[in-house]
Amino acid sequence: MIHVVLFEPEIPPNTGNVMRLCANSGARLSLIHPLGFELDNKKLRRAGMDYRDWADVKEYQSFNEFLTVEMPNNVYAFSRFANNNYSEVSYEDGDALVFGPETRGLPSSVLEQVPDENKLLIPMREGNRSLNLSNSVAVGLYEAWRQLGFK
Repeated sequence: MIHVVLFEPEIPPNTGNVMRLCANSGARLSLIHPLGFELDNKKLRRAGMDYRDWADVKEYQSFNEFLTVEMPNNVYAFSRFANNNYSEVSYEDGDALVFGPETRGLPSSVLEQVPDENKLLIPMREGNRSLNLSNSVAVGLYEAWRQLGFK
C-alpha cells in the first residue's frame, strides 16, 4: 500500500478529492495536523462524496509521529524546488508520498528529513507557480501505482 501524506492541508475540497483518489486506488491517506478545516466540513464531504467511508484515513499530530507509527519504506517529498523527476523513481509498496499545504508547500523541517534524491518534482512549464494539490497527488500516486502493476 502506498501512503499519501498531506502535511497540514488547508483547503477542504482538495483533501476531499485526495480522499476519493485514495479510496479508488487503495492508498492510505495520512493527514498531518493542524488541518485548515474540520473533517466533517461540508465542502470536504461534497468533494469526497461518500468515499470517506471507503477511504483508509489516519490522522497524526506531527510528521514525526507519522514516521514512527507507519515506518514507510521510502519517503518521497514532492516540492517545486526539487531537482528529481517524480517519474524516474522506482517506487515500492509501503512508500510514502508527502505533499505540503496549498499556500506554502513543505516546510524545511520536513524537507530536511528527506534525502535529496527523494525530493521530487512534477515538471511544468517554466514561469508557472504550482499545480493544484489534488492534481499533484493524482500524478504522483498514479505513477507509483502504475509501477506496482495497479495492485
